[in-house]
Parts: sequence; C-alpha cells; structure tokens
Amino acid sequence: MTFKNSNNHSGAPSSDKNANRTEAIGTGSINSLLWTFSVPAIVGMLANASYVIINRIFIGHAVGGIAIAAITLTFPIFIIFMALVMLIGVGATTLISIRLGQQKVGEAEAIMGNALSLLLLVPTVCCVCMYFYIEPLLIIIGANESTLPYSTDYLKVLMPSMILMSVSMGMNNIIRAEGNPVTAMLTQLFGGIVNIFFNYIFVMRLGWGVQGAALGSAMGQVFAVVWVMSYFFRPNHSYLKIRFRNLFIKINHVRGIVAIGFAPFIMQITTSIQQFILNRSLVVYGGDVALAAFGIVGTLAQLLVMPIVGLSQGAQPIIGYNYGARQYYRVRETLKKAVIYSTVLSVISWGAIRLFNGQMVGIFISNEPETTVMATHALLTFFAVMFIVGFQVVCSSYFQAIGKPLQATILLLTRQVLFLIPLLLILPRYIGLEGVWISPPISDVAATLLTAVCIVWELWKSGMLYPENSKNNVGTLGKP
Repeated sequence: MTFKNSNNHSGAPSSDKNANRTEAIGTGSINSLLWTFSVPAIVGMLANASYVIINRIFIGHAVGGIAIAAITLTFPIFIIFMALVMLIGVGATTLISIRLGQQKVGEAEAIMGNALSLLLLVPTVCCVCMYFYIEPLLIIIGANESTLPYSTDYLKVLMPSMILMSVSMGMNNIIRAEGNPVTAMLTQLFGGIVNIFFNYIFVMRLGWGVQGAALGSAMGQVFAVVWVMSYFFRPNHSYLKIRFRNLFIKINHVRGIVAIGFAPFIMQITTSIQQFILNRSLVVYGGDVALAAFGIVGTLAQLLVMPIVGLSQGAQPIIGYNYGARQYYRVRETLKKAVIYSTVLSVISWGAIRLFNGQMVGIFISNEPETTVMATHALLTFFAVMFIVGFQVVCSSYFQAIGKPLQATILLLTRQVLFLIPLLLILPRYIGLEGVWISPPISDVAATLLTAVCIVWELWKSGMLYPENSKNNVGTLGKP
C-alpha cells in the first residue's frame, strides 16, 4: 500500500521513508505500535504536566501553601485555553489520522494548515479579551485578599505564553498522528526540562516567587513551539507539509475539526466550570488551607493520570488510521490491549497512593502540618477508586478516534455534568468539606459503569464485539 495525494500532485510528500513510517500504522504489530506510540506520549504528557508540577513544588517550598492556593485558583482560566487546544488539536488530529488511512494526503495537509491558523488565531483573541479582566475573573473564581496578589502576578506573566502552548501542543498531536511519536515526545520533554531549569533559577535562586514560576513556564513554551515548528520546515523530517495555501481557513475543514474536537472541548469547559465550583466549595467549607491541599492533590492527579491519558493518545492514531482503512480487526485489538495496559497503570497508581501518600504530599510542602494532614486525607479519598480510571479514559477516547463526535461528547459530558457537578453542589451542603473530597470517586464509579455500557453497545452494533466479524472486516460500520 502506498500513499497518494488525492487532491493534487504538488502537495504529494516526497519522502518514501516518511510514507513507510505512516503506512506501518496499518501493517505493523499492534502491540509494538501501541507501545511505540504510547511510551513517547506518556513521557510527553508527563513532561507537559511538569509545567504545573514543578511550579507548585518550587512555589510550595519557596513561598508556602498560600501561593499554591493562589495558583490553584487560576486553573479554571488555564483550562479554558486547554479547551481551545483540544477543540482544534484533537479534532484535526483525528481527521488527519482518518484521511491518512484513506490515503488522502492532500486533504490531511489542508486540515493541518487550517488547524495551525486556528491554533494561532483563536487563543490570541481569547488572551487579549481576558487579559484586561484578570482581577475581576479571579475574584469571581474565589480569590480573596490573601490569594489575589499571587494569582494576579502569576496569570499576567503566564497568559501570553498560552498562545505558544496552543501551537506547540496542537501541532505536536499532528506529529504523533503522522507516525512520529518520538519527535512529539521530545518536544514536550525538552520543553519540560527548560521549564525546570528556569523555574529553579527564577524561583529558588533569584527569589522571584510566582512570577518567576510563570516566567519559567513561558520559557519552556518558547522552546517547545520553536522545536515543533522546525520539524515541519526541516527537509525530510515531516511527512505532512505546511503549505501557505492551506493556511487560509476554509469552512468545511473548520466544521470537521470542530465537530470532532467538540467533545474534548466541552469536556474541558465543563472541567473549568467544575473547577470553579470546586474552588468555591473549598474556600467556603475549608478556607485557603483546603484550597492549598487540593492544589497538591490536583497536581498529583496530573502526575498519576497522565500516563493513562498518554496511553489513550498513543492508541488514537492507530485506531483512527485502521478505522479509516476499514481494518476493523486491528481497531478491536488496539482497543483491547489499550484497556488492559491502562488498567495495569491504574492499579499501580492506586497502590502507590495507598503506600506512599505521605511522601507524595511531602514533595510539595513540609513545614505546614495542617495543610499536610488535609492534603494526605484528600489524596486517599480522591483516588479511592483509581484502579477503574484507565478503562474509562481509554474507552471514552475510542469514540473520538473513530470520528464519532456525538457519542464522544455525550459520554465525556456525563462525568462532569451529570455526575460530578451535581455531587459538588449537593454533598458539601450536608457533610461539609468531606462532601468535596468524596464527590470524585463516586463520579468515577458512575462514569465507568456508563462507559462500559456504551462501549459494549458500540462494539456489538458495529460487529466488532465478536473477533470473527472484525477479523473479516464485516459489520455495520459505515465510512468515517
């Protein structure tokens, strides 16, 4: 099988090596492909999470729990930018994977060009609109006279760099989709290393506090965006090419990107709303100490969940490509293996929390006993059912990978809208702060049960529930 440009000859990539690399997604060993894509994705996700993790470690030791609480308050705003990245990046990546599976390279390049323009334009407009209203936004979110100065200083420095983050993360997903996960990993890994270096210099050596942490993150994003864009412009590196004509936005491409990216976008927006409700509940029922405790727990959540998310991201281009190529047996096998491996990761994380919770909290703060005790209790409660999270994450992302945005949107919304937000609004009214801590595990159980029903129904309906059907490529699957 060889790739052909279905649109024009001038857009055809010239590198046979890159074409073979992408084609291998449809022919190589599934087990080998899954780890080839997932390990770099896991490392990359952890490197990306290091921006938040390192900031809070340095700030916790250099400034204290109140600064961690202040940074935690900025998270809903940060999530809005992440939502925009997911809207464009995930939507474009899924479409590109499917088009490559269909051997429509010209269309894949056109989608990528439009995605790059959107990744620059949309976050820039959002950043300009929000920049002049930072303090009112933070007050609405829950900042008080103690946390507002820290939150404002942090966000004013960090916000402009979120435009660079949008480009680096969005285009990095495309690098992974075309079959080069190692480069995608290196982008995030090197950016994370730069972030650690400058955080140490600015926060620990120069004593610049939260502003230094934000500036260190900005330096990491500058490096990441230069690295990722150089990949597409260096000869014989990328399979897909950035072409000037593809940068002009076309409605049909935008519509396709938004349709598929809408599910993770809405999930991130509802996460922002959920984070807002959570912050307000923590301030009302536990004060700044509870907010600082959650800042630590939320950071550890990224560290523990990111490997699972990375595994699901690694599976997505394999599922998307083979779905586009109508190789349904490979789709089914990729999903099965991804569920098994993600469950193993979930169990390992759950066990680590049971055994080393005190040491985990101590990474961030050590001289504030009240915050330490509360964070330890919150960590154990939040992750009480961590062992089921892998199944829920992988199976939810399956619908994105096969280009079914409606199902993905409904499934992803249920955890935040149907379960978690109502629990956060109701339980603390009756049992106080403990109601905040127990809401996530209850929501995880409910979301996992619903996900199980939906994935079994989808596989049964498509004919992939039975190995003999998917192996012979039969079923009711329509063209994506």
